[in-house]
Amino acid sequence: MTTEVSSTTPTAATTRQSSATGSGTKLTSDFDTFIKLLTAQAKYQDPTEPMDNTEYASQLAEFSMVEQQVLTNDNLGSALEQLGLGNMAALTGWVGMEVRAATAAKFDGTTPINVSPNPAAAADEVTLVVRNADGDEVNRISLPVSAEPYNWDGTNFSGDTVPAGDYTFLVESSVDDEVVLTEMAEVYTTVQETQLAGTDVVLINETGFAILATSVTALRDPSAEQADQVDQEEA
Repeated sequence: MTTEVSSTTPTAATTRQSSATGSGTKLTSDFDTFIKLLTAQAKYQDPTEPMDNTEYASQLAEFSMVEQQVLTNDNLGSALEQLGLGNMAALTGWVGMEVRAATAAKFDGTTPINVSPNPAAAADEVTLVVRNADGDEVNRISLPVSAEPYNWDGTNFSGDTVPAGDYTFLVESSVDDEVVLTEMAEVYTTVQETQLAGTDVVLINETGFAILATSVTALRDPSAEQADQVDQEEA
């Protein structure tokens, strides 16, 4: 069974964390500068014309506001870090599952790899380019102009089965014999581990590649897929 994952963009929490981090750094710098300026102003003021009490009180109020902003940003950063840990804990249930994303896939030497192309809508010709772990092309396959999945059987230009290993799939969209778009195709890979990178959760697949959890477009249980295949063969 395949579950479509709708969220393919970075989370709002990630955006807020990045903004908070940058703002926090700037506020801390302003805070330190403000203290130095206020101290110097009080130290070197003219005794015959001391600082006006109202002005001094106003500066102390600003000092307090800046301090509170710094503390608020620190607390926000801690809260977002805890949120990231919670997200990672929630996604540990994906370990052992198959996710669909634009990444490399492992070919075991026999089992076809399901490739999900997404060619440009204006294309009049689509080519699937298969490359090995060294980046060498092993096959170029003509595909219809559609997003229909394609099962690569592991063959090369000569029709021979390639060695087991990691392979990537590029989709070339052409118009009038000119390539207008080249994108990595999505494939299903098995999640081996979840990790936290800042507030982002990344998934490590069997090829060792890291996949942002927010870039996953579908999720499926490999045991359910295998059961369906057995039922179809018995039927």
